[in-house]
Amino acid sequence: MAADPRGLRGDAPLLDAWLRFREQPPTPFTIPGHKQRTDLVGDVVAGDVPLYGGLDTVKLAGGLLADAEARAAALWGADVCRFSTGGATHANQAVALALGRPGDRVVVSRTLHRSLLLGLVLAGLVPVWVRPDVDPATGLPLGVPPAAVARALAGAPDAVAVLVGDPSYVGTVGDVAGLADAAHAHGVPLVVDGAWAAHAGFHPDLPRHALQLGADVLVTSAHKTLPAWSQAALVLARTDRVDPARLDAGVEATATTSPAGAVQASTDAARALLARDGEQLLGAALAATARARERLAAVPGLVVLDGPGTDPLKLVLVLPGTGADGSLVEQDLLAAGVPVEAAERDLLVAVVSLADDDATLQRFTDAVVASLQRRRGPARAVVGAAVYAVDPDQVLPPREAFFAVAEPVPFAAAVGRVCAELVAPYPPGIPVLAPGERVTEAAAAALLAARDAGVRVAYAADPTLATLRVVR
Repeated sequence: MAADPRGLRGDAPLLDAWLRFREQPPTPFTIPGHKQRTDLVGDVVAGDVPLYGGLDTVKLAGGLLADAEARAAALWGADVCRFSTGGATHANQAVALALGRPGDRVVVSRTLHRSLLLGLVLAGLVPVWVRPDVDPATGLPLGVPPAAVARALAGAPDAVAVLVGDPSYVGTVGDVAGLADAAHAHGVPLVVDGAWAAHAGFHPDLPRHALQLGADVLVTSAHKTLPAWSQAALVLARTDRVDPARLDAGVEATATTSPAGAVQASTDAARALLARDGEQLLGAALAATARARERLAAVPGLVVLDGPGTDPLKLVLVLPGTGADGSLVEQDLLAAGVPVEAAERDLLVAVVSLADDDATLQRFTDAVVASLQRRRGPARAVVGAAVYAVDPDQVLPPREAFFAVAEPVPFAAAVGRVCAELVAPYPPGIPVLAPGERVTEAAAAALLAARDAGVRVAYAADPTLATLRVVR
């Protein structure tokens, strides 16, 4: 019963294949090399069944993956769907390869994930940046205004696509319908990285997902808020403005040729669960989250993001009014066995999914309330993350800078030079510097401030920021 507790296999061909493989295990002369034995390295490989020669034949004679992807496309209202075992990172890069040719310009939100920026490197696309609005009360990003995209397209009439991330990492929701109108008025597709909201559109109290709002492509992570294996993601597209053959080619060019069948089967199972029981499970999680949000909002000085412009399944806590340091609160939460998605001095981000209920949210709120009582101090002013305020100064196309001859220089000496690498405080993983951008005083100060506040500086060759790689 535990292998398929909700009886989903009848509507999930990849899940059914995984279950059949486990029920009648073969003696395989195919990869993977553990040959389904768990007496060698242990249960860490239990359930690892490949797609080729596992869920299906090496020739994919059963057509099970295509069947599962077609069911997902139908559920999200797309023309095509592709499963990814490389997460939204792979999916974003595959989409970038489908949009244009090297040298083409694209309008891109500065809240993009690093994967999309590196997709621009792979595809040779040149960004025209647009910036989200920022809420002065919290210092957090709101959506990218459609008017900003319209202005960018007017200034870049040769642009071939618009790419945004929505909802944001902190769960704020923009005007995707307005963005779609702006892109379509220019005759180009809107691509939305919706990695953090695979649940969107599947309960009346949730924001609608991007395809429902007119977007042409939606990338989403099945593993972030749905019950799928880590690295599970989907690319969903309407093909009026996106060439499906180019999209397929982009997916195949950047995907592993040994996809993990268990990851794909879990994606299929999560889709079947969402289709059948999603509204019920999401309703229970939404109710539990609302109760937790109400309790947290009563904590003096604590601001909890809420309202129609937010994803109600994300608990974002703004701490300056409590005087507590979020990094210290995180230590308390880890000690209590309640890790959170993100923690920095002024912010905690907790992801809720349809797997959560009153019990898990009670444990979370208990730990947060106890920690804030312990860590409380004098209230301080809200200081917005500099990542949302730095204006990029694009000197070279990202691809040209990525492949340029580079050299490490002392960080202070990098100001005024052209950056050859991507540098982003993580979370949220949004670049302060990207390949081809001039290292400005503002960007340098933002990175040093993040480092000194205990935020991990990601992707840089030297995460201590003693040096920075610049174009020679």
